[in-house]
Amino acid sequence: MKSKMCCEGFFKNSKPYLAMISLQFGYAGMNIITKISLNGGMSHYVLVVYRHAIATAVIAPFAFFFERRNQPKITFPVFMQIFVLGLLGPVIDQNFYYAGLKLTSPTFSCAMSNMLPALTFVMAFIFRMEKVDIKKVIYQAKVVGTCVTVAGAMLMTLYKGPIVEMIWSKHVHPRGSSVTSANETSDRDWFIGCILLIIATLAWASFFILQKVALRMYTNHQLSLTSMVCFMGTLQAIAVTFVMEHKTSVWQIGWDMNLLAAAYAGIVTSSISYYVQGIVMKTKGPVFATAFSPLMMIIVAIMGSFILAEKIYLGGVIGSIIIVIGLYSVLWGKYKEEKENKKLSEIPEAIKDDNFHIRGNGNIKVVTAVNSESSGDADVDKCPSLAINLPLPSSKLSDNDSK
Repeated sequence: MKSKMCCEGFFKNSKPYLAMISLQFGYAGMNIITKISLNGGMSHYVLVVYRHAIATAVIAPFAFFFERRNQPKITFPVFMQIFVLGLLGPVIDQNFYYAGLKLTSPTFSCAMSNMLPALTFVMAFIFRMEKVDIKKVIYQAKVVGTCVTVAGAMLMTLYKGPIVEMIWSKHVHPRGSSVTSANETSDRDWFIGCILLIIATLAWASFFILQKVALRMYTNHQLSLTSMVCFMGTLQAIAVTFVMEHKTSVWQIGWDMNLLAAAYAGIVTSSISYYVQGIVMKTKGPVFATAFSPLMMIIVAIMGSFILAEKIYLGGVIGSIIIVIGLYSVLWGKYKEEKENKKLSEIPEAIKDDNFHIRGNGNIKVVTAVNSESSGDADVDKCPSLAINLPLPSSKLSDNDSK
């Protein structure tokens, strides 16, 4: 019986870990499939349109059935928030990310994406959504981690380095193969791809900042907000595609890798991942969900070397390690900050007041409060009131009540 309960408890506790690990495999598959589709000639503008059209079709029915009651009123400021969210996420972030992915490699793109927590912290600090007390270690860790992450991204951008040969790639894809030569990019294209990926990450960080503001109105209607953002992004992406692509043939899509890339990205990375991440973040918090992102980079590196004969360069390896170190420094600071805020939120508001002082550890707490009201006796005003909270066993209380 005990072993059965232990197994059930272990399975329950491991669910968030299994969910996030599965998501990283889903994200890794998206990067590989998208890279194949882009190399095959599909326009990334069209891919963004199809991806978010499919995501809207998948999310909207759930939003209608589960969140159709008490919908927030869409005022002009709310509409502008949804409009800008659609512009930042589906249009700017996805188009720049796909363009950078096409010019670089899936592993490199995933490594650049690890800059997201650090850039989000910088954007939140600029808009006064994050406080920084440089005297505290947790904020020092966040600032240092951000600087280290940016340094790693700069290293990856400016230094390519020699090729790092994988043990298995030597046998699977020997040198000089036509597949390998077809995936080679010039140093200029590689540099442009790096810049595009940095812009995409900045847009995604801005998306998170504005999304936090929008969620104040859509606290209980997150699926509705997501479906509206995806729908707005689809309309905007169609307009951008008409401007950038003048051939009608780019819109043609059949039962091929292009359709798989659009459907996979729309269903897995824009629909299922949102639902799974929402559940995990409610129980474990956003820091836990973000901490698994380096795993995707490792999975993509292994899959890319097998499937795409991807070349991994020394500059990318060193820069990735530096970015991951900076990432976990920022996440550690964020985790400690959330823990500190949680402890403060558990203290009653009356005790938090400036006129109250808390002393003591453990279960015994001494609370003193200085009387601020005036009375006839001046000596009485100087005397503090004292309250001592002592834990009493429930059994003794019940015995006293019975007497």
